[in-house]
Amino acid sequence: MSGQIQLISPVDGEVYATRDVLSPDAARDAVTRAKAAQPDWAARPLAERVNLVMAGIEALTAMNDEIVPELARMMGRPVRYGGEMGGVRERADYLAGKAAEVLAPDVVEDSGDFRRELRRVPVGVVFVIAPWNYPFLTAINTIVPALMAGNAVVLKHASQTLLAGERLAQAMHGAGVPADVFQNVVLDHATTEALIAERHFGFVNFTGSVGGGRAIEKAAAGGFTGTGLELGGKDPGYVAADADLDAAVNGLMDGAMFNSGQCCCGIERIYVHESLYDAFVEKAADWARALKLGDPTDPETTMGPMANIRFAKLVRDQVAEAVADGARPLIDAGDFPADDGGAYLAPQVLVDVNHSMRVMREESFGPVVGIMKVASDDEAVAQMNDSDYGLTASIWTSDPDRAASIGDKLETGTVYMNRCDYLDPALCWTGVKDTGRGASLSALGFHAVTRPKSFHLKKVTA
Repeated sequence: MSGQIQLISPVDGEVYATRDVLSPDAARDAVTRAKAAQPDWAARPLAERVNLVMAGIEALTAMNDEIVPELARMMGRPVRYGGEMGGVRERADYLAGKAAEVLAPDVVEDSGDFRRELRRVPVGVVFVIAPWNYPFLTAINTIVPALMAGNAVVLKHASQTLLAGERLAQAMHGAGVPADVFQNVVLDHATTEALIAERHFGFVNFTGSVGGGRAIEKAAAGGFTGTGLELGGKDPGYVAADADLDAAVNGLMDGAMFNSGQCCCGIERIYVHESLYDAFVEKAADWARALKLGDPTDPETTMGPMANIRFAKLVRDQVAEAVADGARPLIDAGDFPADDGGAYLAPQVLVDVNHSMRVMREESFGPVVGIMKVASDDEAVAQMNDSDYGLTASIWTSDPDRAASIGDKLETGTVYMNRCDYLDPALCWTGVKDTGRGASLSALGFHAVTRPKSFHLKKVTA
């Protein structure tokens, strides 16, 4: 045994779960079993694999009444929001419906002389390193297509959401996915990196920090292992002069504050056309003041604690530095008595901010948003692109052509019009710059966990 990992609940600071870490030898044995089991799994008909995976999703959904309070205890999301199973089902249903089409051979020729076709075949064992902020939604983005395509999957979940990995394994195994084909493992960083460096996997998917992504790439260097990396973000929203003001406030503020701001594609920067700026700022501050910070197991709570005290400290430090440099906070933390200086953190809206401030440049991943005034669409584009990250960008306008034109100029993976903080399973989920690389969801999500294999068959002629 290599030690233990403790899950500290942000609700009360107490240990919520403790799990033993696999030793390096035990971890190697686990991936060896996955590799041995994968060919038989891949040999099953595609329809059978799809049905078993979907049965696993059904089993997971059936656990939701237990999972929702468990999530609140593990990472602080209020129970009133009902968990993640609606999105899990939406994504899994789409991928199940797309699997046969995407994985079907592309027959180039089938004549009396030749059969030529391009197939998509599994890469072998897919390693999923999942984050804590949406522990089911993020994980199934890769788990579902990987299993459907005929891969074995090894899941390492974040220490903050250890029990989510166990729930996924329980559901999949109960539905009939073989235990060696889908494995949930508890690993430390050193063993994780060693397994990647030793080329045990055909593909590694990681969602997490930029530093974590660099560690994955370094471990994979020279081994030619494929990687999909969704890393940091500083997603912007732009309110154009012709926007529906109330819709923009409600959409962008929800995008900034939902899940205590701990969303991969949460809104962290807002740029508002000068004609709407004052009204937007007033309404945005009122929106934030109406939140109720408190115990996430209370159905009345609309904002729970951040997942860890250290995450809250980073946000507090960013805000304090910005205020010291001239930013103006619109929210009085005293109006949120649950703010304890620890994991429970009041929301904050900042104005008089600029891009020299960390709160406008570095990922916050918390309930804070900075708002800046712009004079034109071109200025908004320049500000939105002035970032090391590029996951999503949200444009609020009544003109689709305007949104498309602005979107063409943005350095981002997804462009939204009049919405934000949402993943469409039919569209590719991807990022640019320090947000990482790779693709999940859509047909390209299947491509990430398969490889092309060409067949050029010359027929025998008399």
